[in-house]
Parts: sequence; structure tokens; C-alpha cells
Amino acid sequence: MSDDINVRDGLRESATFDRTTMAEIRRAADTGIYDIRGFGAKRKLPHFDDLLFLGASMSRYPLEGYREKCNTSVTLGTRFAKKPIELDIPVTIAGMSFGALSANAKEALGRGASLMGTSTTTGDGGMTPEERGQSSKLVYQYLPSRYGMNPDDLRKADAIEVVLGQGAKPGGGGMLLGQKITDRVAQMRTLPMGVDQRSACRHPDWTGPDDLAIKIQELREITDWQVPIYIKVGATRTYYDVKLAVKAGADVIVVDGMQGGTAATQDVFIEHVGIPTLAAIPQAVQALQEMGMHRKVQLIVSGGIRNGADVAKCMALGADAVAIGTAALVALGCNHPMYDKEFKEIGSAAGFYDDYHEGKDPAGISTQDPELMKRLDPAEGGRKLANYLNVLTLEAQTLARACGKSDLRNLEPEDMVALTVESAAMAGVPLAGTSWIPGRAF
Repeated sequence: MSDDINVRDGLRESATFDRTTMAEIRRAADTGIYDIRGFGAKRKLPHFDDLLFLGASMSRYPLEGYREKCNTSVTLGTRFAKKPIELDIPVTIAGMSFGALSANAKEALGRGASLMGTSTTTGDGGMTPEERGQSSKLVYQYLPSRYGMNPDDLRKADAIEVVLGQGAKPGGGGMLLGQKITDRVAQMRTLPMGVDQRSACRHPDWTGPDDLAIKIQELREITDWQVPIYIKVGATRTYYDVKLAVKAGADVIVVDGMQGGTAATQDVFIEHVGIPTLAAIPQAVQALQEMGMHRKVQLIVSGGIRNGADVAKCMALGADAVAIGTAALVALGCNHPMYDKEFKEIGSAAGFYDDYHEGKDPAGISTQDPELMKRLDPAEGGRKLANYLNVLTLEAQTLARACGKSDLRNLEPEDMVALTVESAAMAGVPLAGTSWIPGRAF
């Protein structure tokens, strides 16, 4: 029923029981199971679009883009690691597993990141030769499942990321349904082929923050204190989680907001657990500042980052770098209109496809189907990803120069204002046209 018919006939849709809600009730009644999907939160949340930069004019002095440099490099892991990671740009590739993604997709991510001098991350399920071979800087995720984990691969990594939570599903484990567990995936994860896999929601040797300190010490001994140890948390009680991670000995903190994507989890998790990325960053920065560790322990932010403005705003709020996942897949060709006919055949459409767990992705990215995988050329995909990363960097530099900053990390909250009361309160910047920051005394 169209909106025109609603207006003409005097019909009014319920805000509580709208058509989407009623369709989900009927689906649940028909199947008796909860909905599983990928992607991130689809509800509208306070986000980076609700912030604006204050460009320089009279009271500030802008930099000339054609003549004056704006540094984009960042070093991660300077606290304890003998070999910190040096990145040319502050945009990294987030952890996405082989299994959730095809081998070609993992290789393409490594190629694109390497072309731009940045890092990529393994994800659940272990390290593939294609990914290690094409990634100049590779972060190895150490997850509760321990799938694919072995000390030899730990020693091959340039950093280790201990995952305690993910933005799309903090408090919940991952899923990889049986149709994507091929012989190779099964061997890497020591699983039976074709059987649904559910990852644990917490580490088997984890009963609290004190155990994290012991785990970090073990990992440092395995790697001879050479590489940085990251701690990744889903954005919930961010202030306390960051403090505990720093106390446990982390070199780098990764905070993933609820707009972060996933390959497969319950829809109710994606939409109703966690806090927006925008709200999480100031909490993380406050925790680091109170401990005297801001910039000493680096902060990476992920969850819904799409363009150079998002990157610059994260940096202005206090992040040292950002990580992208969904956007990187889109750069490779995920949800491309060229496959619209095939999307319709599997009950979806380009731009709406989120059934990553089914392994039917026409673009050959979130699949283990040999024929579909051939559609993604790793070299071409890597080139497109590098182009996208380059644009993100150029856009962020342009905004920084407009604010008179010669380094992206010199951006600060004072360079921004907010368009809504909610975003002003979350980001801790004034409402545009005022000096008012909601929740703070004048």
C-alpha cells in the first residue's frame, strides 16, 4: 500500500506496529526462530553526520592544500611493543574472517591495505596464506572460539588483537552457518563440514579483568614482546572497559560501536545492544585521559565509518585511527547494482542484501561457493579498495587543513559543533550557534 493511498483513504500507519514490525511478527509466528542477518544496525542513530567542522576564516588560519602538508601517519603500539606498527594512513581494515568472506575477498583486502601502507586484520577462523602473503601489516585476531589459533601464526603477525566484544553483538558470539563451512574452512577451524558453528561469547579462560592481564602476558612471551597487543571491545560500558584494558597492559584499544557490521548474528542483537559509535569515543578518550594514557595507548574506533568526514570527526574526538569493515566490502563490490537481477532471484536487492550467512553473495565476497568466488578478482578488488582508502585520506586531510591543522591527530573537539541536542551531548561539543554542551554546566 503506497503512502499516496494512505493519505487519500485517510489511513494512518502505527508508529509502534508499522508494516516492518508486523512483518517480523508474522515471520516469527511462521518459523518459530529468531531472524539472523549480517550488516549493522539499520535504525537511525545519532551519527557523525550530526557534527559539523568549524573551518578557519578570521579567527583561525587555514592551511593551503597545494603547498602545506597535513600528516596522516600514525604509529600503533608504542607502549610496550618492541616493533610498533607504523601506518601511512589512519584507516585500517577491521577483522573479517575467512569463512564469513571468501579467500579472494581476504586477499583483496590485504592487497588494498598494503597499497596504501595500512593494516588488515584476520578475523575469526585463523590466518590464510593469501592474506598473510598480500598484507604488508597483518593483525591477528585472538577470539573466544580459538578457531584456527596456533602459536606459529601468532608469531607471523605484526600485531595481536584480543577480541572481547564486537559492536554488532557485544555479549554475544559469532555465527557461521553450515552452508559456508567447506572442507577448507572446516580444516582451519577443526570443525565438521556443513554443520552450523556458533562461537563462544567469552574466552574459555576468562573470568574477569585479572585474567586478561595474564593472557596479555602469555601472548607477549609467545611473541617475545615484539608486537603490539590490541584489546577490542564492543561499545557498551566503554569508560570502564577501556580503563580495565589499559590496566591489564594493552598497547592499543579498539572500540567498536553498534553501527559496526557482522556476517551473521541475531537481528535483535544488532538493533538493541550497545551504544552508538559517536557516544563511545568521548567515553574512551575520557578514560585514557584520566589515566594519563591518551596517545600513549592508541585508540582505534570502528562502527559505521563511511567517508573522510567520518574519519576526521573520529580523530577530532580523540581517536588515533579508525577501522572499516562494511565500507571496505562495498568498495570491493558488495551490494553492487550490476548483480541486481541475481539479488532479486535470492529474495533481496542491491543495497539491501544482508543475508551474508547464506553464502549466496552474487558479488563473490561473503561466500564459499567456488563459482561465485571467481567473480571477485583479488587484484582488481585490491585496487578499488586502495582508491577508496586514498579518497578517505584526502577528504580527511582537506577538512584538517580547513581547520588549520597540519596533522590529522591535531584535530580536536573544539573544531566541531553539533546539529542536534543528542549528538551534542554524546560527542561533548556545543550545539551549533551556542556555547551549550548538554549535560555540562556552563
